[in-house]
Amino acid sequence: MKVFLLTLAIFSSSFFAQAQMTNQTLKDILTQEVDSIEGFSGRWQLKLNDLPMIVLTDSINDRMRIMAPIIEMSRLDEALLLDCLTANFHSALDVKYAISDQVLWSVYVHPLSPLSVQEVRSAVQQVFLAVATFGTSFSSTPLLFGGNTTEKNSSSKKDSLLFKKT
Repeated sequence: MKVFLLTLAIFSSSFFAQAQMTNQTLKDILTQEVDSIEGFSGRWQLKLNDLPMIVLTDSINDRMRIMAPIIEMSRLDEALLLDCLTANFHSALDVKYAISDQVLWSVYVHPLSPLSVQEVRSAVQQVFLAVATFGTSFSSTPLLFGGNTTEKNSSSKKDSLLFKKT
């Protein structure tokens, strides 16, 4: 029985073990996914269909982000900002709309080491699509998680409130 459990433990650990993502592997994947890439390890500027993107990594803290600028904050109105917040919940999925340095960005943030090749590919596409669909569907994939089901002029509007005053 002990031999069986030891064998199972060894098999399980090697089966579930995968190579950790490194800056070099990330660069290799990005090079295949985008039109151009410049920079140095952990600090790249990319172009995908004329959209500028930035990839930053921090190996010490095991973090990575892929981001693309969308629009200057001075050009945004409150309705668009609210649409972005709603999209962060329903349709932006793994990317988020975020503000930094007076610019609205499409951003994918993830720990670096557990990233898979497929996750990197998906992240690049989602960042791109969140920019491309800004102002329309605000989506990073064709999939919507849930959806904004609030109906205007609903007769049961009071029943749809998540939190009610008592």
